[in-house]
Amino acid sequence: MKILMGTKNPGKIQGAKEAFEKYFDNVKIQGIAVESEVGDQPFNQEIVKGAKNRVKNLKKYAKENQLEPDFYISSEAGITNSLGEWIDINCAVIEDSKGFQSVGTSQGFPIPEKYIEEIKETELGKVMDKIFNGKELSKGKGGISYLTKDEVSRIDLTKSAFIMALTKHINGDIWK
Repeated sequence: MKILMGTKNPGKIQGAKEAFEKYFDNVKIQGIAVESEVGDQPFNQEIVKGAKNRVKNLKKYAKENQLEPDFYISSEAGITNSLGEWIDINCAVIEDSKGFQSVGTSQGFPIPEKYIEEIKETELGKVMDKIFNGKELSKGKGGISYLTKDEVSRIDLTKSAFIMALTKHINGDIWK
C-alpha cells in the first residue's frame, strides 16, 4: 500500500505508519513537504483547514509527478479553545484514491493561559523548547512526552488521530 503524507516530520510519519499497519499490510509512506497554507501556529478552524490543504497540495504534487498512491494523508497540530479551554490537538485527514475523505482528531492536552499570547506570536513548539530547554521538541516524541513523563508521545497523538480518521475507511459503507 502506497501512501503520500504531507510532511517530512519523522514523528508524524511514524504515528501514521503505526495507525495504518493496524488495518493494512505492506504500508509504505512517502513523506513530502507541502504547504498547509495556514500560519506556523494553527488555531481553531485553521487546524483542519491546514490538514486539508496539505492533502490538496499532495494531490497536486502526485499529479505533477505521475504518482498514484492509495491514500493521501496529512496531520496538523494546533491549539483550540472551542471547548472553552485552550487545548492542543492533532487533526488527521485521509483521502483515498477515489476522493473519499475523512477527518479524525487525537486526544488533546491543556495549554496554560499564561503561554497563549507567546504561542500566538511564535508557535507552541518554540515555547515548549524554551520552557523545557529542549531543541525541536516538535520533532520525534514532541513536547507532550515531557508533559506526560514519557507516557504519551507525539507519535501516539498522531497515531490516535489517524486511527479515528480511518474509521470511515475500514468499516465499509456502514460508517460512510
